Amino acid sequence: MEFQIGQRKIGKSHKPFIIAEMSGNHNHSLERALLIVEAAAAAGADALKIQTYTADTMTLNIQKGDFFIEDSNNPWKGSSLYDLYSEAYTPWEWHKPIFDRAAELGMIAFSTPFDETAVDFLETLDVPAYKIASFENTDIQLIRKVAATGKPVIISTGMASIAELDETVRAARESGCENLVLLKCTSSYPAPPNDTNIITLPHMEQLFGCTVGMSDHTMGVGVSVAAVALGACVIEKHFTLRRSDGGVDSAFSLEPEEMSMLVTETERAWQSLGQITYGATEREKGSLKHRRSLYISKDLKKGDVLTRENVKAIRPGMGLPTKYLDHLLGRSVSKDVVKGTPLSWEVI
Repeated sequence: MEFQIGQRKIGKSHKPFIIAEMSGNHNHSLERALLIVEAAAAAGADALKIQTYTADTMTLNIQKGDFFIEDSNNPWKGSSLYDLYSEAYTPWEWHKPIFDRAAELGMIAFSTPFDETAVDFLETLDVPAYKIASFENTDIQLIRKVAATGKPVIISTGMASIAELDETVRAARESGCENLVLLKCTSSYPAPPNDTNIITLPHMEQLFGCTVGMSDHTMGVGVSVAAVALGACVIEKHFTLRRSDGGVDSAFSLEPEEMSMLVTETERAWQSLGQITYGATEREKGSLKHRRSLYISKDLKKGDVLTRENVKAIRPGMGLPTKYLDHLLGRSVSKDVVKGTPLSWEVI
């Protein structure tokens, strides 16, 4: 399972594909949005992702009831859905300058569409891939619309049951998606590490026969690094310049130094996977001489008997392996030997 997004190859034989999610952290400033793009590129992210919607394509302008956030555990408590999306959305006229700046800096840029009109708009910009958010992963019409473009589709799996994911994956594949990535995701903000269940990654990969990754809402980089060890080929993290600047998603977003750490440490985790192997690696072979082995620890004359007083298991490893010690004790030497002589069969 290997494919490309732009010029970047995705798969287990390649380092993790790191996506910096800007979301609404631009705080309604195109200048700040472009600074976020530049910071993501400087930190080493492979891709910059935004979101394509308006408040009117997301919800209704109603300030009460189902349309008002009252959950005390929700970071957006006290806002209506309409006001939240009005604050968080990225103006569509900003998309091209954001994408152009990312391309200038060698980054791939794409977006999450939240309805079919957003897909039509993004097609005019020739985006190289699409991302489906967790809250839309059961929107079969949207899945089919995105899949029909024939471009790679990345889907966050937050909240979705196996049955729901099966419907989603079938809809994507039946509509033309050949390159599919499922991202393990916990749809809470921030997500606690003990609620991420990343052991699901290899199971999800096997069950759906697709590339897997992580949309990580936890703080720090530890969960993402662990996810790579479990097979994640794609890592998505929200990104901002400084959490203290505020913004709808700033509280659980990485800062530039942290994004740089994510890029470095996930690549190290990927490099460390290697292959199933035992014994000394090529780099270790030179260290074999530092193992313990058997040495003569006192001057001996021909015929003297080997005892624990004149034979020691010490470093370096130029003598016989220590496993032969019990076999050699009580036997005599065949010639004079001096202290520091590595014990060998020729000495016995």
